[in-house]
Amino acid sequence: MDGYAVHAEGLEKRYGEKRALDGFDLAVREGTVHGLLGPNGAGKTTAVRILSTLIRLDGGRAEVAGLDVARQPREVRARIGLTGQYAAVDEVLTGRQNLEMFGRLFHLGGKRARLRAAELLEQFDLTGAADKGVGGYSGGMRRRLDLAASMILAPAVLFLDEPTTGLDPRSRGEVWESVRDLVASGTTVLLTTQYLEEADKLASRITVIDQGRAIADDTPDGLKDRVGGDRIEVVAADRADLPRVAKAIARVADGEPESDETELRVHAPVTDRVAALTDVARTLQDEGVKVEDIGLRRPSLDDVFLRLTGHRAKKDEETAA
Repeated sequence: MDGYAVHAEGLEKRYGEKRALDGFDLAVREGTVHGLLGPNGAGKTTAVRILSTLIRLDGGRAEVAGLDVARQPREVRARIGLTGQYAAVDEVLTGRQNLEMFGRLFHLGGKRARLRAAELLEQFDLTGAADKGVGGYSGGMRRRLDLAASMILAPAVLFLDEPTTGLDPRSRGEVWESVRDLVASGTTVLLTTQYLEEADKLASRITVIDQGRAIADDTPDGLKDRVGGDRIEVVAADRADLPRVAKAIARVADGEPESDETELRVHAPVTDRVAALTDVARTLQDEGVKVEDIGLRRPSLDDVFLRLTGHRAKKDEETAA
């Protein structure tokens, strides 16, 4: 398909009686980050392994960078990069030595490998640590070096499978910036992640997979709109005031307010967000109702995940597929 870096139709993969993929469809536009989300065992990693030619599909068809993954696996491998959940760099070597080694493994030759290593060290902001042992790198630096290694041949498509698992927030942010820079330079990224915030910040489009099938495909905002629009939310200071908070919210809400007596929270969907917030705040103030918090909230991808799959996203790693 013109304009698409990855296109899959009806992918199937079986492990004995288990169907890891059961008619999975995917379309990833060129020059974008496309998120792939799903519960543990939904088939995310299986899909990435098929698209990156690591395993064979049992049915359907897929093209990556315009090449058929089943009939042209060697050509596909020359056009892609893959970064798994854990950094694959050698901690004994320096950052520069790691990249030069990968360059030689890709048959670049000594001079080209050195030049490419220098380019990537600069691109991923690792020049200052280029000649230091990787064992002394931070988690974020190691992942950036791992990304750099996957870019030795400047692939058209980069598969990132849980790229920031186990990283602290600062290191995760460093990896995000590197991914954005890659896309700005023309690389297409297919991202699987266990962090919904990561998909929300990086992906221009998201496919939700469950039980081996795509159950939703849209922009992050489009997925959130399926759950509903803005919601007004009030946390009362006193449990006894919950009925009065609910009554104040009911006056401006588009639906019946929902109360959580454990968290002393009342919320409901609204259309005119600013007017609703102003009205509720004024009413509660006039009635002398004390609140711990009041505000407007957009649905999160976690809300979408809950609505589509029946449970919230888990932070543990996918093991089955």
